[in-house]
Amino acid sequence: MNKKNNYLNNLRHSCAHLLAAAVKDLHPGVHNAIGPSIENGFYQDFDMVKWTVSEADFPKIEKRMRELLKSWAPFEEKEVSVKQALKDFAKNPYKVELIKDFAKADKKITENNPGNFLDLCKGGHSHDPKKELKNFKLLSIAGAYWRGDEKKKMLTRIYGTLFPTKEELDKYLWQQEEAKKRDHRKLGRDLGLFLISDQVGPGLPIFLPKGAVVRSLIEEYLIKLKKDNGYKFVWTPHIARSQIYHTSQHWGKYDAMFSAMKLDKEEYVLKPMNCPHHFQVFLDKPRSYKELPFRIAENGVVYRHEKSGEVSGLLRVRALTIDDTHTFIRFSQTYDELNRVLKLIKDVFDKFGFKEFKARISLRDSRHPEKYLGSPEEWERAENALKNAAKHLQIKYNEGVGEAAFYGPKIDIMVKDNLGREWQLSTVQLDYNQPKNFSMKYIDEKGKDVYPAILHIAMVGSIERFMAILIEHYAGAFPLWLSPIQVAILPISDKHISYSKKIKELLEKDDIRVELNDENKTIGAKIREATLQKIPYMVIIGAEEIRRSTILSPDSIGKGSHYQQDKLYISVRTREGKNLGLMNLYEFIKKLKSQIETFL
Repeated sequence: MNKKNNYLNNLRHSCAHLLAAAVKDLHPGVHNAIGPSIENGFYQDFDMVKWTVSEADFPKIEKRMRELLKSWAPFEEKEVSVKQALKDFAKNPYKVELIKDFAKADKKITENNPGNFLDLCKGGHSHDPKKELKNFKLLSIAGAYWRGDEKKKMLTRIYGTLFPTKEELDKYLWQQEEAKKRDHRKLGRDLGLFLISDQVGPGLPIFLPKGAVVRSLIEEYLIKLKKDNGYKFVWTPHIARSQIYHTSQHWGKYDAMFSAMKLDKEEYVLKPMNCPHHFQVFLDKPRSYKELPFRIAENGVVYRHEKSGEVSGLLRVRALTIDDTHTFIRFSQTYDELNRVLKLIKDVFDKFGFKEFKARISLRDSRHPEKYLGSPEEWERAENALKNAAKHLQIKYNEGVGEAAFYGPKIDIMVKDNLGREWQLSTVQLDYNQPKNFSMKYIDEKGKDVYPAILHIAMVGSIERFMAILIEHYAGAFPLWLSPIQVAILPISDKHISYSKKIKELLEKDDIRVELNDENKTIGAKIREATLQKIPYMVIIGAEEIRRSTILSPDSIGKGSHYQQDKLYISVRTREGKNLGLMNLYEFIKKLKSQIETFL
């Protein structure tokens, strides 16, 4: 963690203490539990005992926080004995439990006090609370089990945020308000993209026709990109014998697997990842060094037993489609292949409108070699290859020590969306260990059997999660090529429906996705509806458009290019409210195709 982040975390953690002090002051008898800093803020857990608290109470709590802050001084931190700590917090069962656990683990016990609020804490606080803790805001309330254990008491968790300056706080609060408007769960309902059915279960999204179009367009683009770059697509089943995950050593190390099932007296499991299945493709026949890099890909559905409290819309699901690729390489090919893959990933970001990105390289924790497969030398070689590739492509990166998977280091690529929020998308993992687990070898120039390395690559990760990010990135207003409906045809009255149907047919023949609104509504209502559905273009048909139009032959409609000679007119409006006026249909189609081809 860099110095700036450490400073900010100290301030936010200090503000969690301030929140605890205010709530306890307003509600005598309440017990505060833990209050750490988190990304973009902090939280404090409370056992409210006989009291209740809601977001409506936030102004009162914030007011009390500001009043208490006036008398706060730099935090005084001191180490105390177990006996003293138990005495000081005898009335708080949560602090007592922590103290006893610390004592068993032979950890030192520290208390802190900014002047009028004693608390149990390991340290890391503000040196000038009056000045540094001014710019805070309480955000939300949630339930949280004590120590994350569903068998223990549900506590009340209050979330808040703090920034060093008012300008930073205001920007963050604006961003949060905008994020609420862009929430993919709300837009997913409003735009008819997907649903979560109680009958099917949490974390198992169903894509509605419009959402299925968007999903298909994403997958089609990824398939074409990969095929054009040498990947061969495979298909693998959704289940496998559990033994394959013992061989890969995921069993016992990967805690998101569903329980095994019995089939023909053998144990099978829903696949939580595609890797072991893809390894079977490599093992299908003897491989030569001449075949490497050997690249295979699949948009494969996997199943992960996420806790019900953690699933969220499309961002975290139990059935997810990974745009998986596995590339089997010689060590000498590592650098070139990493550069190649990272360039492809950049192309993907450009396609979907992400302009800023950076990397995080997840490394092993060398202090705990027992957590990882393979030798320290292999790990060092793999980690250096990732770092050198990022440096070569001038990708900014930071390192996450201890965040690697048990079989290899990886690069995660983060992008910024249109609100400036950061999302982790692509993952490139270098693996020297699974080839040994599965005895995957190739024959080199000297006729010797050699283990390959494997690059595990997900360019967008989960298709479901990527869709959620795109929905929020675009606020539901997808670019033309990705919009499920590209044109809404809006006849002004029933008299104009027949001509509207002809226009619809011609647009569809040019592969434009069209929707005709022939309901008995005013044109104003139809325009509002199409605008709310974020359809890029609206074609308005009335008496003037029909009067201006001429058709050379009644049979010419829908027959190849004949309609190009017809003078068919429409009025066009954009979802942004811009009136493009009367247009020739043929010119309009050329305009649409030009915009689409710009992306494709």
